[in-house]
Amino acid sequence: MGLLGKLLLLLLALVLAFVVTIAAASEFGGEVVTLYTRDASGGETGTSLWVVDHEGFQYLRAGDRKAGWFERVRREPQVRVERGGKAASYQALPSPDLTRKIDELMAAKYGLADRIISVIRDPESSMAVRLVPATS
Repeated sequence: MGLLGKLLLLLLALVLAFVVTIAAASEFGGEVVTLYTRDASGGETGTSLWVVDHEGFQYLRAGDRKAGWFERVRREPQVRVERGGKAASYQALPSPDLTRKIDELMAAKYGLADRIISVIRDPESSMAVRLVPATS
C-alpha cells in the first residue's frame, strides 16, 4: 500500500473514531431520557436526549432547530417522556430566553460529554425546550 493509501486509511480511521466518540458521548455521557413525538401521520417516534432540571421543570436542548424531533414538537407540542423507567405526558415549549442557562446546566451535568458534543453543535442554533406536565 502506497503513502496515499495509508493516509486515506488513517483519515478514514480518524473520521470513524470521531463518529464513535460523538455517539458514545451522546448515549453514554450521563442521564438519557426518551422523548416520544408524533409525526404528521400520527406515528410515534422516540428520540434519546439529555435532560436537566431547572426551577421545577425538566428541560431538553435541541442542538439544531432543524432537528426532526424539534420540528415535530413545534408542530405538535403534546409529547411523552420516559425518564428513570417512568413515562409521563408533557407539553413541550420552546424557551429561547432560557437557552443559555440550559446550555450551562447541560455543560455542568454532562461535563466532557457535553464538550465533545459541542464540537458538532452550533450554540446559535440551540434551543431549550421546557417540559410542562400535561393536565388531564
